[in-house]
Amino acid sequence: MKLGFIGCGNMASAIMGGIIKKELMKPEEIIGADVFAPTRERARETYGIQITDSNMEVVENSEVIILAVKPQFYESVITEIKDKVKDSQIIITIAPGKTLAWLKEKFGKEVKIVRTMPNTPAMVMEGMTAACPNENMTEEEIKYACSILESFGKVEVIPERLMDAVVSVSGSSPAYVFLFIEAMADAAVADGMPRPQAYKFAAQAVLGSAKMVLETGKHPGELKDMVCSPAGTTIEAVRVLERTGFRSSVIEAMKACADIAKRM
Repeated sequence: MKLGFIGCGNMASAIMGGIIKKELMKPEEIIGADVFAPTRERARETYGIQITDSNMEVVENSEVIILAVKPQFYESVITEIKDKVKDSQIIITIAPGKTLAWLKEKFGKEVKIVRTMPNTPAMVMEGMTAACPNENMTEEEIKYACSILESFGKVEVIPERLMDAVVSVSGSSPAYVFLFIEAMADAAVADGMPRPQAYKFAAQAVLGSAKMVLETGKHPGELKDMVCSPAGTTIEAVRVLERTGFRSSVIEAMKACADIAKRM
């Protein structure tokens, strides 16, 4: 197998789906293990990959191994597989708080590792992933790992010191955006709009606004000013958001998120 997953949950499924859709690998070149039979069966039925209940089988049969379990299970999984991991294999991690130094200590030997932080929009091929390779990775290997990560969105190689900031600005931030969309839809419903329509209007507004930031290269403040006519409706809404601490609330929430990530 070219690629193995230890853990077949939502994020692993998003990655599998992107890789297969982009034809980076064939389903039969991917193997996944999960302790829960329904989870691994769902991966097999959805993507046609090979499945197993054995983490060791994944390690023994994969060139690249993605550790897609919850952070609290990392130590036990690494303890189980570390003696079977070969020098040539690449380990990709997706857990917040698990530093390259921590991972090296738990493996107890030199291993090729790429620490990453993807996010759930990977499920619709719009993920944003930060990648931080360790010193054992060659440039060619880094490019190969990034090609895997790019199959379900965008990827940026960053220094590890920024990883906790990445957790708050992209790893966890879809939750803030969903909350924002829900709140906007609730307001539209209060003004008489049917809920399905309200969600569509709110979500499309967020999608379009994000594309404007990415594709125009303009500062978000400049784009905001383009919408705010003098004495108009938008500037009045902005005034209320500022009065109620909208930006400060977002900043404080992200700071709390990053602080938790540092302690994981």
